[in-house]
Amino acid sequence: MNAVITGASVGIGYNLALKLANLGYDLYLTYYNNQTNILKLKEEIENETKVKCYINKLDLKNEQNIIEVCHDILTKFSKINILVNNASISNDNLFLDKTKEEFMQVLEVNVVGTFLMTKYLIENIKDFVINMSSTDGIDTYSIYNLDYAISKSAIIQLTKSMSLIFPNIKTIAIAPNWVETESTLEIDKTYLENELKRIGQEKLISIDTVSNKIIDIIKNNNIKSGEVIKIYE
Repeated sequence: MNAVITGASVGIGYNLALKLANLGYDLYLTYYNNQTNILKLKEEIENETKVKCYINKLDLKNEQNIIEVCHDILTKFSKINILVNNASISNDNLFLDKTKEEFMQVLEVNVVGTFLMTKYLIENIKDFVINMSSTDGIDTYSIYNLDYAISKSAIIQLTKSMSLIFPNIKTIAIAPNWVETESTLEIDKTYLENELKRIGQEKLISIDTVSNKIIDIIKNNNIKSGEVIKIYE
C-alpha cells in the first residue's frame, strides 16, 4: 500500500504521514517550505517503521514542477492507493487591500494545484482521493479570507464533480473549522478568540482529530464518493 500527501512538512500532513506509516503505507511526501521539518519526518518514519518514505519539493503554482513531481511519483509507485491533496495557503486581508496577485496565488495553490495533482496521477490512483477543504468554504468564512473561502468552496465542488467523473475511485472532501496547526497558533490571540466565539467554536480542533478522521474514512468501506466530511468542535 502507498500514499501521496502534499504539504506534509507541517500540521495535518505531517501527522497523517506518521499515522499512515504506522499502518504500513509507503509514502511520497511533498513540501514547499520547511525542509528541516520534512527531513525530520522522513528520518522519524524510516527509524520507527519499515516503510519507504520519499520526499520532494513541490511548487503547486508551477504546472511544470507538478508534472515533474508526478512523473517521479509514478517511477516510485506504479499504483497509488491514496492521494491526499492537503497543501494550501491563505493570504488574509481586507477585500479592498487584497491584490489580484494574492487572490490568484491562493486559487492556484489550493484549487488549481489540487486539480493538477489529481489530473496527472488519476490514471494510477486505485482507492481514494482526499481533498482538504474547510468549513470556511461552507459557513464559517470571515471578512479577511474571501479568496481562501472561495478556494475551499471550489474544492468541495471539485470533489463532487470528480466523484461523477471517476466512479471507481472514492473522492472525499474533509472540511474542518479552526484546527490547532502552527499557522493558527501564530494568529493574534484576541482575533482568534473572537473568531472562535463568532462561529460558535468552543476550542481548536486537534490535528490528531483531523488525521484520525481521514484514517477512519480510509478504513470505511461504506463511505460514499463525493461526501464532504465536516469536522466541527
